[in-house]
Amino acid sequence: MMGICLGMFVLAWGVVRFWSVPAAIALCVVAMVIPPLAAVFANKRDPDDDWWNDPRWDDPGWNRPGHDRDHPDHEPRQ
Repeated sequence: MMGICLGMFVLAWGVVRFWSVPAAIALCVVAMVIPPLAAVFANKRDPDDDWWNDPRWDDPGWNRPGHDRDHPDHEPRQ
């Protein structure tokens, strides 16, 4: 993705500016907008990610052993 943006900058000011400076500027603006949009879309949460509905936040003792659902602490049984 970054290679495409760099290629667009080089193409805009190395080739396109000889025919149309406004087109070269538009090409640079498009190349400038691609990386932030790619970061936003790449960091989008999955639909089944329930970070806001985590039951651990309702339990006042969630940090005690045995309350971590991702890495349960199995204490030895007696």
